[in-house]
Amino acid sequence: MNLRRRVGAYLAASMLAVGLAVVINPSGAEAHGAMMTPGARTYLCWQDGLDSTGQIIPQNSACKAATNISGTNVLYNWFSVLRSDGAGRMEGFIPDGQLCSGGNTNFTGFNVAGDWPLTHLTSGAPWNWKYSNWAAHPGTFSLYITNDGWNPNVPLTWGALADTPFLQVTNPPQNGAVGTNDGHYYWSGNLPSGKSGRHIIYSVWARSDSQETFYGCSDVTFDGGNGEVTGMKGGTTTPSPTPTTPGPTTPTPTATTHPGGGCMATYSVVSAWNGGMQGQVEIMNHNTATSGGWTATLTLPSTYTISSVWNGTLSGSGTSVQVKNVNWNGAIAPEGSTTFGFIANGTGLPQVSCTLS
Repeated sequence: MNLRRRVGAYLAASMLAVGLAVVINPSGAEAHGAMMTPGARTYLCWQDGLDSTGQIIPQNSACKAATNISGTNVLYNWFSVLRSDGAGRMEGFIPDGQLCSGGNTNFTGFNVAGDWPLTHLTSGAPWNWKYSNWAAHPGTFSLYITNDGWNPNVPLTWGALADTPFLQVTNPPQNGAVGTNDGHYYWSGNLPSGKSGRHIIYSVWARSDSQETFYGCSDVTFDGGNGEVTGMKGGTTTPSPTPTTPGPTTPTPTATTHPGGGCMATYSVVSAWNGGMQGQVEIMNHNTATSGGWTATLTLPSTYTISSVWNGTLSGSGTSVQVKNVNWNGAIAPEGSTTFGFIANGTGLPQVSCTLS
């Protein structure tokens, strides 16, 4: 078996021997994220659909097709294309045709071939990479490129990707606040050489402190561009400059132990009907201590009401309601999770956040 088939994305030390860039720097203590420059499909579709009211209404044809399959709510969680059992695995773990979703069934629509938002690049040029640190954690980022002759009209397969990463970094530095749309890891490294036309840059972020692994597809074209993005509403956009990565330093991780932070909430639509839906929210503990309880806050559209909840206690009214744990599911072990369900009436989708106690 080749390198990728044997061990996937997680060999920073051996990559040093073949001249791949590895950056060492302090990192934070939780995880969720996606490539921002060049933007992953979920990130750019979120940008494409976001309007001034906070709703997400995709305009790009591929983004529309993806949300027709997976629902618009996945774009509120654009940083959650992950497998909690990934352990850095790739081929043999994620099936062909499911690479862009990482085999995560919540994001199946993002595997479909289409005219995705496209980042214009220059082959071999220096590039300032950005990857969301919506939550932060030590780990290794590995970047792969599609082979020459790759067919962009079919879903991505392992055979269409280079066997080894063209760039790999470990624990890169961060800029901006964790848990915001602007916070990110950053590093510098050349784009792959000898490329022209359409390609996918495939990113794999494997945490070093758990099995959680993130996967993402960034659609690019090598045409002499400097990071311009086309295929989104508002026409061509150009990313802002990224700070230059400092030289390597000895890592000094600072694990978060206080239970109040480190809470992550995602939700999915279990079923929907005219005028209503059944939803499920997953509460995740990304701390090093077991939680004593949790509270989820749901911000609701004005046309939306929650009529019933199970595995949680509902309080509040109007456009902001809270769901607290019941007696038996308040304790969530480190890197563990629990779920609650609800029935809602009306139209639109909630936004969800959470805290631990």
